[in-house]
Amino acid sequence: MVKALGSSEEAVFLQQRLDDMNQRWSDLKAKSANIRAHLEASAERWSRLLGLLEELWRWICMKDEDLAKQMPIGGDVPTLLQQQNHCTTLRSELGEREHLVMSTLDQARMFLADQPIEGPGEPRKTLQPKADLSPEEKARVLARAIRKQTGEVRERWDRLKGHVGGWHTQVERALERLQELQSSMDQLDLRLTQAEEAKVTWQPVGDLLIDSLQDHIDKTMAFREEVAPLRHDVKLVNELSAELTPLDIQLSSTASRQLDQLNMRWKLLQVAVEDRLKLLQEAHRDFGPSSQHFLSTSVQLPWQRAVSQNKVPYYINHQTQTTCWDHPKMTELYQSLGDLNNVRFSAYRTAMKIRRLQKALCLDLLDLNVAQNTFEQHKLTNNNQLLSVPDVINCLTSIYDGLEQEHKDLVNVPLCVDMCLNWLLNVYDTGRSGRIRVLSMRIGLLSLSKGHLEEKYKYLFSQVASAGDTCDQRQLGLLLHEAIQIPKQLGEVAAFGGSNIEPSVRSCFQHVTNKVELEPRHFVDWMHLEPQSMVWLPVLHRVAAAETAKHQAKCNICKECPIVGFRYRSLKHFNYDICQSCFFSGRTAKGHKLNYPMVEYCTPTTSGEDMRDFTKVLKNKFRSKKYFAKHPRLGYLPVQTVLEGDNMETLSQSPQFSHDDTHSRIEQYASRLAQMERSNGSLPTDSSSATGSMDDEHTLILQYCQTLGGESSPCSQPQSPAQILQAVEREEQGELERIIARLEEEQRTLQKEYEQLKEQHGQRGAPAGSCWESEGPSAHPDEAELLAEAKLLRQHKGRLESRMHILEEHNKQLESQLHRLRQLLHQPEVDSRVNGVSSPAVQDRGPVTDNSDELLDSHNSSSDLADVMEQINNSFPACSPSSLSSRPQVM
Repeated sequence: MVKALGSSEEAVFLQQRLDDMNQRWSDLKAKSANIRAHLEASAERWSRLLGLLEELWRWICMKDEDLAKQMPIGGDVPTLLQQQNHCTTLRSELGEREHLVMSTLDQARMFLADQPIEGPGEPRKTLQPKADLSPEEKARVLARAIRKQTGEVRERWDRLKGHVGGWHTQVERALERLQELQSSMDQLDLRLTQAEEAKVTWQPVGDLLIDSLQDHIDKTMAFREEVAPLRHDVKLVNELSAELTPLDIQLSSTASRQLDQLNMRWKLLQVAVEDRLKLLQEAHRDFGPSSQHFLSTSVQLPWQRAVSQNKVPYYINHQTQTTCWDHPKMTELYQSLGDLNNVRFSAYRTAMKIRRLQKALCLDLLDLNVAQNTFEQHKLTNNNQLLSVPDVINCLTSIYDGLEQEHKDLVNVPLCVDMCLNWLLNVYDTGRSGRIRVLSMRIGLLSLSKGHLEEKYKYLFSQVASAGDTCDQRQLGLLLHEAIQIPKQLGEVAAFGGSNIEPSVRSCFQHVTNKVELEPRHFVDWMHLEPQSMVWLPVLHRVAAAETAKHQAKCNICKECPIVGFRYRSLKHFNYDICQSCFFSGRTAKGHKLNYPMVEYCTPTTSGEDMRDFTKVLKNKFRSKKYFAKHPRLGYLPVQTVLEGDNMETLSQSPQFSHDDTHSRIEQYASRLAQMERSNGSLPTDSSSATGSMDDEHTLILQYCQTLGGESSPCSQPQSPAQILQAVEREEQGELERIIARLEEEQRTLQKEYEQLKEQHGQRGAPAGSCWESEGPSAHPDEAELLAEAKLLRQHKGRLESRMHILEEHNKQLESQLHRLRQLLHQPEVDSRVNGVSSPAVQDRGPVTDNSDELLDSHNSSSDLADVMEQINNSFPACSPSSLSSRPQVM
């Protein structure tokens, strides 16, 4: 083509281009030849690099498989030590190989840096270069193989190092924990072996001497204290074993068997110690000199429990060198009951005291049927049977042993038995004669047991019911008499009608239209009315039910929300709620008065109850004060105690009363009366109480008259109720005559003093009245003082007249008491029967004989007690704080 163009310019240009392309092609061929020569020279060296990478890969895979064979973590110390040695050797081998691996990977990286990036290589079986491939193709295949092998070696190397590091950490941690566990188990094994060797030396209980029983009990208790720390060691071993689970460590069969054996040996040791101690205590109780030594653990130093000759326990304080009848814990309990004296209403105050006593004695855990079954088990069926202290202890021990099995953490058998025995003696054997009637113990325990209220009524009724499941007045009187002793022991009996239960019996039989016998349903219906003498029992159940109750309401006084315990809702004001603390203390707010109608809730209210209360509030809004005055509401069934009939036959408790107690009671009531007169009507009132201090005086005088009628006759502890009359005839006739003579002499003295007081009052009152009437507003500079004095005299005169009116009524009661004493004295052999009820005590009704005419002076009989109260107030200005409390209120 160049020749065809000739010598033209185009031909010249084309020739130049052709020469340039030929030169470039020659240069390219020379360079390709140089590269081929270089590749052929380096092929052998890179082939050796590839072989080294493959060898490293195989070694890493082998070590990874060896490491996998060591897993999982061993379950005992020898296995873990072998795993630790293998791990240490493997880590040293990795350290030795690390330089070779890193240098090989660096060489491969340098080689691959000069090679173009290609896709994934062929499988390993095709990586070997073939003889028929060109040098360039051989170089590409070799580079691809080196790149793949380098990636696998680096990945497996890093993974192996991570596995080895993690495995080493797990082995070290597990070895530390297992070594600690093994060390603890070895120490525990040594201590258990020593304890078991000491246990082997124990002699059988049957071979021991009775005199050495207490010594062996002390040694066993000391041994129990010595082995008590083993409990902590066993707990530590089990906790260390449990900590291995989150670490994925499974104890070996050997270690697990050793741990189970240690736990079993500890349990067997505990059982052996407790069984031996129980056998020793039972043997000492049954065969020991006093048979009450198992109760000695109920007190701690410096106190010591001792037993009198009649088996009644008493307590010695070696620090103060004093003795007392009450258990130290019982003394503390009685002192704590003083905190409840600020509760204004006596039914709730008494119920809260009994509730605290019930919980301290653990009787809130005792079911009614369990108590009844225990009584039947011990054959306590004869109500008149007298139990000795050991008999009572045996029954109480059976009860509390059963309670301990169900409430091991709450019941301490020796302490509970001793405390309950102490309480029963305080209530039913104040003279510590060492004898308690079966009926007394049954009524006391059942009253404080756990159960439904209606069921409790039925159980109580069954204790005195005859074979036909009925009871007469005498039997009901026995039941009420035993029950009333519980609040009486707490000093709260006055608010529940006093100790005379005859009015309550009369009220119950009037409720069933004076039938001869009472059926259980009649008694339950009457108890549902909450009679005054027994109102504390249902209140006790409400107190227990309200302890954990929460009401979604706010107290309008102290702003407590929610209200916990009792909730009191006003039926006079809308949305007016009071908590139990404010209600019991008599606090009010927003113009609310205590005599307004209220409703009590011991459980959260329902919507129906809210609507019912809203309706009542709405009705009360339209009612006048006269309506509430004409329709007073009592929270109990009152019983008439002023005009008493024939006293029921009751049981005297102890021979500690004498005629001197009558005068001490007069002093006590007079002091309380004087205290309330000084307060001048400042006592709060509520819907169930009368207004003013006059009613409080009325109640105190009523209590005094009941005391004269029910408690002033001294008699020794009778073996049965029917023996009271015989005891009075045989031992107390002379004492009754002296009482009558003394009362008559006091009556005459009081009449004379009343005349003197009346004359003095007339002399002081006349000038004051005339002065006030004759002088004008500004007739004298001392006019204000005269007016004030006249006002005070008028008020004093009004109070005296009111008191004389009240005392006139109760003077008649005193005359009736004297007449009953005379009848009993002059007719000792007459066994009067009223409705089949024996009446060995004094009579209340009947014509007044001529011997008592001097007590019936119409002019003076209304003021005798007024004068004696004045004189006693001057001589005894105040008694203890408890005797100055306000009149108890029954809700």
